[in-house]
Amino acid sequence: MDRIFENTATAFALKTDSELERAYFLFKMIANEPLVKMGTLMTNFAIKAHLPVEGLIRATVFDHFCGGVSEEDCLPIVDRMYEKGVSSVLDYSVEGKEEEDPFDNATKMILKILDFVKEKKAIPFAVFKPTGFGRFALYQKVSEKKDLTSNEKAEWSRVVSRFDRVCKKAHDLEVSLLIDGEESWMQQAADDLVEDMMRKYNSKKAIVFNTLQTYRWDRLPYLKELHQRAVKDGFKVGVKVVRGAYMEKENDRAKEKGYPSPICESKLATDENFNDTIAYMLNDLDTFSLFAGTHNENSCYRLMELMDDKGMDKNNESIWFGQLYGMSDHISFNLASAGYNVAKYLPFGPVRDVMPYLIRRAEENTSVAGQTSRELSLLKKERKRRKI
Repeated sequence: MDRIFENTATAFALKTDSELERAYFLFKMIANEPLVKMGTLMTNFAIKAHLPVEGLIRATVFDHFCGGVSEEDCLPIVDRMYEKGVSSVLDYSVEGKEEEDPFDNATKMILKILDFVKEKKAIPFAVFKPTGFGRFALYQKVSEKKDLTSNEKAEWSRVVSRFDRVCKKAHDLEVSLLIDGEESWMQQAADDLVEDMMRKYNSKKAIVFNTLQTYRWDRLPYLKELHQRAVKDGFKVGVKVVRGAYMEKENDRAKEKGYPSPICESKLATDENFNDTIAYMLNDLDTFSLFAGTHNENSCYRLMELMDDKGMDKNNESIWFGQLYGMSDHISFNLASAGYNVAKYLPFGPVRDVMPYLIRRAEENTSVAGQTSRELSLLKKERKRRKI
């Protein structure tokens, strides 16, 4: 398999010299863990104190990792990336609240995005988080099979209704819908609800996609059981496969509560679990559609090799690669240049509301060994090529 991810000319073709310099500066900052922690504290303080920092945030970290403040604001980036063969997933990245109004507002926003997406070939997916539609604690209580109060039953009914409205509209418009994964102690309720939506709306093709976080050792067994139910009952299964985003929180809670951690015992075990999961799915593309969300080069090469071994077209409509906007351009744009289906998650929303997302991106880049250093080495290589 050709090692295509070293081509920085293709990777950064859309970046102007000034954008390349901004990216280099940001990743240099992110590489410094104490600086990230201090910056996070200062940013949170500035926002809570209503200090005028939005312009600075917008010009730096926001514009690097986000598409804009609204879906219309994202269009220039969507169109530029699509010219290079990279599609977009519009991600309304406002974090879940604890009141009903934001849940209804988030539902209205996703319904609006579905209409918007339908008109843009460059945006083949929409996405939402379960906790965008309901309280975390309610998902947890349902997951734990605890009795709900009459008020909670009514509240859960509204959560189900929000899921159903959005999934039905995605089905009617034939727009694929990615539903993100969250913490393990609320995920069972989300899994069951998403499976209900698959049964209802995935009879002919995968419209509704669940997310499997493969740093959890139980996800492949779950997928195999879901596969059996899908074959038996005649529905398609869409799955976004990722490694996961809540590892420290998962391990800390397991230790605190005294139960076995749901997280794989090592990074190697997680990598193997990810690769085994995508390999399992490729054995039955009559049932499965795969969105491989990964910034791991070896996993991308593994999927490319599996497709090649099975004689699959690079642009097989059932297989997509996905990365986050502002990260791993060397993967996204080189894959697209080679003819594979690729989509970038493109977050958007008001600057203040998107800050928790941006802080998480910075913290994840700091904690993931090798991620930031790899970004920096590639940016250095491209700066040298351009002689900046």
